[in-house]
Amino acid sequence: MGTIPLKGLDFEKYHGLGNDYVLINDIKWNIPEEQKSKLAIKLCEIHFSIGADGLIFIGNSDRADIKMRIFNNDGTEAEMCGNGIRCFSKYVYEHDIVRKEEIKIETLKGILVARNKIIDEKVVSVQIDMGPPILKCEDIPVITEHLSNKCVNEPIAILDKVFNFTAVSMGNPHAVIFIDTQLNDDELNMYGATMESHKMFPNKTNVEFVKVISNEESIVRVFERGVGITKSCGTGACASVVAGSILGKFKKKFPIMIHNDGGDLIITYTSKTVLMEGPVEKVFSGILEEIDV
Repeated sequence: MGTIPLKGLDFEKYHGLGNDYVLINDIKWNIPEEQKSKLAIKLCEIHFSIGADGLIFIGNSDRADIKMRIFNNDGTEAEMCGNGIRCFSKYVYEHDIVRKEEIKIETLKGILVARNKIIDEKVVSVQIDMGPPILKCEDIPVITEHLSNKCVNEPIAILDKVFNFTAVSMGNPHAVIFIDTQLNDDELNMYGATMESHKMFPNKTNVEFVKVISNEESIVRVFERGVGITKSCGTGACASVVAGSILGKFKKKFPIMIHNDGGDLIITYTSKTVLMEGPVEKVFSGILEEIDV
């Protein structure tokens, strides 16, 4: 155990539809690499610390306007996060780090474009061009018995049930399951946690349970990899619309309303890229006097 050689570490907390994050300006603080994961675990612990689904670092980029790194609350680094990147875009705009309505953001998935909707100098919502989905099994990755190129409506036995899932990556892996009746929290936690670490998913997976309301609207509940049940998942909403479009459940190239526990997202799968739009809010800011990791 050691103490980060920083006192007065300032942070802000944001949320996108209840998916909440601690944000730290790492351009200013330059926190040692070996401490980033430990810091995420420490700061995101509910009841005993700030509490959040993840920790986001703002960094310099030589490839884009700015760089985002995100760590889940279990300390694992995620490739991407749809709600997190909207929080990130609001932060860098309102702190004059990148004062643009359209911001190019470097992530582990690649460079993504955020378009800020600004009212009275405040970012109230953000549309993210998430890029094209990844559908090839080995690139998601997902391992199927018959080594198919795509994983569509693939059966999987989880505890006492057999689900059919469609595998999609939005830079991070997702297993999308369409159901007639939504799961309660206990069921979501039980089936989601078991599926997250199933041997078919070598890098684990996010799990979405989707109930279709119409070909323009659905309810999505998420068990997020490395986090658990969350109020919302931006990449999960995107993956759900992609999977639903492939299966003929949603209108193609049409804005689909996704209802999350924390609020609504509008997802459009153009067949070339996925556009995600939703609100984002700052919750509070604070200063850490001293912290052990």
